[in-house]
Amino acid sequence: MDSLAAAPGTGPATSPLPVIRPVRVPRTFEALPADRTVVMGILNVTPDSFSDGGKYSSTDDAIAHGLRMHYAGADIIDVGGESTRPGAAAVPVEEELQRVLPVVRALVKAGALVSIDTMHPETAAQAVRAGAGIINDISGNGFDPDMPALAAELGVPYILTHRRGTAETMDSLATYSNVVEEVIAELLEVRDTFVAAGVKPGNIILDPGLGFAKTGGHNWELLRSLDRLGSLGHRVLVAASRKRFLGTLLTSAGRPAVPAERDAATLAVSALAAANGAWAVRVHDVGPTLDAVKVASAWAGQGSR
Repeated sequence: MDSLAAAPGTGPATSPLPVIRPVRVPRTFEALPADRTVVMGILNVTPDSFSDGGKYSSTDDAIAHGLRMHYAGADIIDVGGESTRPGAAAVPVEEELQRVLPVVRALVKAGALVSIDTMHPETAAQAVRAGAGIINDISGNGFDPDMPALAAELGVPYILTHRRGTAETMDSLATYSNVVEEVIAELLEVRDTFVAAGVKPGNIILDPGLGFAKTGGHNWELLRSLDRLGSLGHRVLVAASRKRFLGTLLTSAGRPAVPAERDAATLAVSALAAANGAWAVRVHDVGPTLDAVKVASAWAGQGSR
């Protein structure tokens, strides 16, 4: 355990939650590494996420896992209180806030750079006021009409994800003549709306939305086209971790690999994404991913120390 936190179960504290001591210099977006791909750790404070639903649904468990990722080297911790898997039910904003705000505050206090994974302006606003430094919005072209002005007002980096429809409808909308060009066109259309509302272009990060209104074939085409996405002038985030298309790829004896069996494939995608210019990868397994992106950087001659 890092010196910022006392080991659980020691001293006068009996809670499994580490005692968090504030740091003098928290991580900032501006100080993120520029010589390798950034690693964003996934923290689902939900009972129903596709990979680890329920595992970190309590505040104590979520904070403890967020700290583990932070001390394992995650550059960003992405905190979300609403599952975005296909078919997931919407969560009231009040419940989402109850799930995420205590976690955001605790991780910021420990020095982590936190992004808030939300489609709701009120959650984004309160999380940023609590110290979150990035908004990660996967709503795609169904963004809340209040989000562009809010993102401009808050002035923090905004991750714009490609998605059609909602969690309930997006699978039925995975129809493209040319998935790469159509995804780019739809991303840029939303991008232009946010820029017109006052969001600085340099604050916009693009996520092609793997798995959101995409088949497995679409996901692979987009991954093979990271250079095309990177040419748009924005940072690119790749979020492939443990997703369904990897489970399908690893089918054995007619059974797709379950999420827990997809980490090795995720590592391969992360290394290849890093080698092909991804600004960041969003993953469940932080430590090995950090190793993988460092290898990709050294291979490219950028981080061979």
